[in-house]
Amino acid sequence: MAKLKLFRSKDLEHYLGIRPGETKFGEKVGVIASMEELPAHGAKFVLFGIPEDIGVRANYGRPGAATAWDSCLRALLNVQDNLFNHPEDLLVLGIVDCSEENEKASNLEMADPNYHQKLGDLVNMIDKQVTTTVERILRAGKVPIIIGGGHNNAYGNIKGAASALDSPINVLNLDAHTDLRQLEHCHSGNCFSYALDRGYLQKYAVFGLHQNYTPQAIFEQMLASDDLKFDLFEDLQNADLSAEFDQALEFVGNSKFGLELDCDVMAHFPSSAVSPAGFSLEEVRCFVKAAANDRNCVYFHICEAIATDIYPTGKALSYLVTDFMRLHTH
Repeated sequence: MAKLKLFRSKDLEHYLGIRPGETKFGEKVGVIASMEELPAHGAKFVLFGIPEDIGVRANYGRPGAATAWDSCLRALLNVQDNLFNHPEDLLVLGIVDCSEENEKASNLEMADPNYHQKLGDLVNMIDKQVTTTVERILRAGKVPIIIGGGHNNAYGNIKGAASALDSPINVLNLDAHTDLRQLEHCHSGNCFSYALDRGYLQKYAVFGLHQNYTPQAIFEQMLASDDLKFDLFEDLQNADLSAEFDQALEFVGNSKFGLELDCDVMAHFPSSAVSPAGFSLEEVRCFVKAAANDRNCVYFHICEAIATDIYPTGKALSYLVTDFMRLHTH
């Protein structure tokens, strides 16, 4: 079963490119030897990764999201420690170790009629550890920053947050898709359906939804509920993005909420459902800053990114992490 693997300082050292006269972010971030140390640690934010793409494959998607964590960490740890960055505010916890599940998924035969269901069973196993990890971070009074992995991990984030807060939470999702598909085997396309069905998710807003890839039944479901909201990317192209995003924030920000970012919401960003249309990285950075500045934002999850040789995926993710850290007001 997936388990939490804590990182030590020596695990971070091989990512670092030390230069004389400079101090890198990774030289100052925190680590812990056991979860019992977490509540007393001085860091405000806790970063961990979920290197898997089983949920994406279970959703008939493009694999590769398992690579995002390593790429992000390498870039983030080599950011400069200067007057704008505060690495002492970050604890690098480690990873939800999915190596056993990844190996089992790789050994499954795609011709097996139960192939996708078996992948979903593996997703369930990862969900349990994600839930526990998020819950423990929040109960320790910290803010989780989670690097996926597929969007299936959102279910564990939401359940863990709801458990820690003893209440359903809201979610604002920057995404080209709703991930509200039917309740079948667990995958990256129905994480919010399960969270709603099981009472962990109250209000849910999707910002940047694409018209062409949303089933009619989901549009009907969202339009029929006062707790569900969407803003179409097509309607936002000539709009005041800041004002529109503020409205989405108001929808979820009346109580505790999680910020979800599926990288397919950005045009040409390497992801499991890469698209030629979408927001720019600069626009998404502004959204992340606005959400982080809301006192009710309790976690940040980036998912579906893929490391490639033709795009600096890790560097892009590191910008998003540091933006969130700078603006969070807790």
